[in-house]
Amino acid sequence: MPQLTNDQILQNVRSRYQKIAMKNGGSAASCCAPSESCCDSPADFDSVSAKLGYSSRELAAAPEGANLGLGCGNPQAIAELQLGEHVLDLGSGGGFDCFLASHQVGEQGHVIGVDMTPEMISRARGNAIKGRFENTEFRLGEIEHLPVPDNSINVIISNCVINLSPDKQQVFREAYRVLQPGGRLAISDIVTTAELPPEIKNDLDELYSGCISGASSIEDVEAMLREGGFTEISIEPKDESRTFIKDWVPGANVDQYILSAVIKAKK
Repeated sequence: MPQLTNDQILQNVRSRYQKIAMKNGGSAASCCAPSESCCDSPADFDSVSAKLGYSSRELAAAPEGANLGLGCGNPQAIAELQLGEHVLDLGSGGGFDCFLASHQVGEQGHVIGVDMTPEMISRARGNAIKGRFENTEFRLGEIEHLPVPDNSINVIISNCVINLSPDKQQVFREAYRVLQPGGRLAISDIVTTAELPPEIKNDLDELYSGCISGASSIEDVEAMLREGGFTEISIEPKDESRTFIKDWVPGANVDQYILSAVIKAKK
């Protein structure tokens, strides 16, 4: 098949998340899955998110409609957020992780969610109003070109989004730019643990936007972070993530090639 341009990849991803944002129930199991399971039937999002590492207390803390059952981990569990910190969420979706971060940083802190899908931004802003989150805002933009000033953020979080970017190196450069000196990156994302089969690797339409064929190896992620200027890099694949990844493409054994990982780094 002809190779897609970066813009075509972004348009495919944007179209997928637009459908999820506009669908009343959101996604079905995880957006990191083919669209027939992602968008076509209702699901218990709290149950899905519990498998990703969210506690019942966290699940109850966000306004109804914020949790769309997306992601591949819980960046809140690794970010060690403190009162007063400024937090940026890359690919904020319905705002779920932003609202959890809002509680942790308190009134003196500030949370910014960036998403490239207008419908997701609208949904997140509505959720913020509904939940009266006055220290949280949502900005339309691409994570390769963040609408955020230099040296203004303490912590960057993200949940299974950077793998969707066709220019991950640029994402890490932008993350480094907006972080304050000493700022940190704390994200959950998908990494490859073995070479993807051609039928998966070459599916840049369905499986790319499903958080599978766009994943990078642990070595490549580390190299991109170092190239971006980061230090104290830690990438920990989570073997237990196989339990939900195997359901993303039933029968394809994708859990033999990709895992969710905890990725940390400092500026």
